[in-house]
Amino acid sequence: MKIYNVTDPEFTNYGRIIEGYEEEKKAIVEALKASTPVPEGTDYVAEEPALQSLAAAASISNSLFGGSDMQFGWCNGHNTKLNCLEYHRSSEINLGSTDFILLLAKREEIVDYKLDSSKVKAFLCPAGTMIEVYATALHYAPCQASKDSGFQVLVGLPKGTNVGKPEFEARNQEDKMLTATNKWLLAHAEASEAKDGAWVGITGENIDIAADLA
Repeated sequence: MKIYNVTDPEFTNYGRIIEGYEEEKKAIVEALKASTPVPEGTDYVAEEPALQSLAAAASISNSLFGGSDMQFGWCNGHNTKLNCLEYHRSSEINLGSTDFILLLAKREEIVDYKLDSSKVKAFLCPAGTMIEVYATALHYAPCQASKDSGFQVLVGLPKGTNVGKPEFEARNQEDKMLTATNKWLLAHAEASEAKDGAWVGITGENIDIAADLA
């Protein structure tokens, strides 16, 4: 699979690189390294006190989310597979202490609540580069950037995202895809999420980039 870089023009359909804030980025990277684990699988924490308490977090929140309440968590571990795609009604902020790869598609490519995995593109984000992943971009857990490395990635979202699930009567198919607050999910049939009842909305191959890593 071709792996683009977030500096390539193709990325502009999915997100953007956030310029400036070098001291804030450095503080967040240091906190990721010092306070968050790198499990053998993949783990996610919606809000991490070691990140949330940083002055850098407040500074970036005021800039990128216009002062709205924001949560700073992480997604760390080892992964090479697509498995699922999700979207939010908001952008997501990512910053890695390591290089990492995102597998991305566009919401407009969903047809009848399903997406062919051939639409997915891979993007390498170098360590220390902060990006905004647009609300119109489908994404999920990062992938490692080399065979022997894991990843540590900041996940910045509006406060309350991925925490709990609102209870209401589903009126349409998208309602049935809501798996957590502000999180709509499409799973591949091979993914554990599908076995747990998530909407099987990814057709085609369950992409695995392991063979593409050096």
